[in-house]
Amino acid sequence: MKIVVTSVMVDDQDKALKFYAEVLGFIKKEDIPMGGPRWLTVVSPDKSNEVELLLEPDWNPQIQIEGKPAAQVFKKTLVDAGIPYTSFGVDDVQKEYERLEKLGVRFTRKPTQIGPVTVAVFHDGCGNLIQIVQK
Repeated sequence: MKIVVTSVMVDDQDKALKFYAEVLGFIKKEDIPMGGPRWLTVVSPDKSNEVELLLEPDWNPQIQIEGKPAAQVFKKTLVDAGIPYTSFGVDDVQKEYERLEKLGVRFTRKPTQIGPVTVAVFHDGCGNLIQIVQK
């Protein structure tokens, strides 16, 4: 068994694709119309592991908590608690932090060494905190 697709819930698929491709450097792999939201995935530029990241809409009105789409409540809870939705590995957190900061990415945690790893956390502009990690 292996992971082939994982997802991050986004508030706007077009905005997410622009951020994840143009800012973070992922490559669009699939963009399939599905009668509203699309099956929209990106992959790492080196495609070494071929795991796809699904930019999944967070606005499903059929699954609600207190009148709001459940995914939006979940995402807000994570952000309010300062918890990243997911993590991406990088070779050099400090270098990536500086590159992304120059592009206007807003960080909530500057590069910080935690045990054997260095991490930094930023907003993706689509309602999530994302962590970058260097082992």
